[in-house]
Amino acid sequence: AGKLWSPAIGAEHSACREAAALFDESSFAKIEVSGPGAAEFLEGMCANHVARAVGRVTYTQLLNERGGIECDFTVARLAEDRFRIVTGTAFGQHDLSWIRQHAPGDGSVHVADVTSQHACLGLWGPASREILQPLTVADLSHAAFGYMTAREIAVGPVPCLAVRVTYVGELGWELYCPSEFGARLWDVLWEGGRALGLVAGGYKAIDSLRLEKGYRVWGADITPEDTPFEAGLEFAVKLDKGYFAGREAVAAAQEPERRLRCLVLADPRAVALGSEPVRVGDDLVGRVTSGGYGYTVGSSIAYAYLPGGHGVGTEVAVEIFGDWVEGVVAAEPLYDPEGARIRA
Repeated sequence: AGKLWSPAIGAEHSACREAAALFDESSFAKIEVSGPGAAEFLEGMCANHVARAVGRVTYTQLLNERGGIECDFTVARLAEDRFRIVTGTAFGQHDLSWIRQHAPGDGSVHVADVTSQHACLGLWGPASREILQPLTVADLSHAAFGYMTAREIAVGPVPCLAVRVTYVGELGWELYCPSEFGARLWDVLWEGGRALGLVAGGYKAIDSLRLEKGYRVWGADITPEDTPFEAGLEFAVKLDKGYFAGREAVAAAQEPERRLRCLVLADPRAVALGSEPVRVGDDLVGRVTSGGYGYTVGSSIAYAYLPGGHGVGTEVAVEIFGDWVEGVVAAEPLYDPEGARIRA
């Protein structure tokens, strides 16, 4: 069978897990929410608690009145009255209009699309701290710069907002700088990383890395039709924080009839790309939401919503190009389940 993907993806994936990889994420959409009412407004929109201390970063969903996931992103609190949201490239306009639609009209909250103002480079991998530390005077130790925090630092001559988050499951930072500094930032990191095995990576490698970690993709794994409890994202829902949009619906549906499950296929060469039918016994029970090959775990991985009873260990079959491929529901995440690497 001919493969539709490049061997470069595997090389980039492995470099990120073993040394470090540098990704240009400048296309990711960035939305700033500011003003005296910003904290209260976002707290009422987000299912997670986002109005934390300045410098804290939160992964959260915005829900519709059915409890479905309307948006899925990270929020960094940059000041008492200023927050930056980062979301996927294709979802910028959707998320922006959803937020604007609900923002108060009294001038207390300002919502701005600042995507084009900032370049963003993601530097991830076990060697990322070793690469970045000589380029800045800021202390990048875990104690000084913890996971899910953001700080202003200089990288070489480039002023950056450094955010310690990851979509690949490794130690590292997203570095945001004014767009005109983007090429310079790349060069500084590239020079600093070459001796330590730094590789340039692309979006297909990110997709393989995130699949192994069970990180969801909005529009595929999670949609406005899926609730956080169905999607396995209940850790990001704070039902005890008071009112937020969709809270009633999600509080009433904490024992869902279907759940997003991680499937590992018996044949690593059979790769699901999305929408393939999934069977348990003779019953068609769902479709693949997203899939791909996990180069570190050495398995073909697919995600699919299955009826509630079909937990870890359930045997399934997925139809790939006309063949039914056996598989099993696996505990997730498949890679680094303790999350030790992202907190190194």
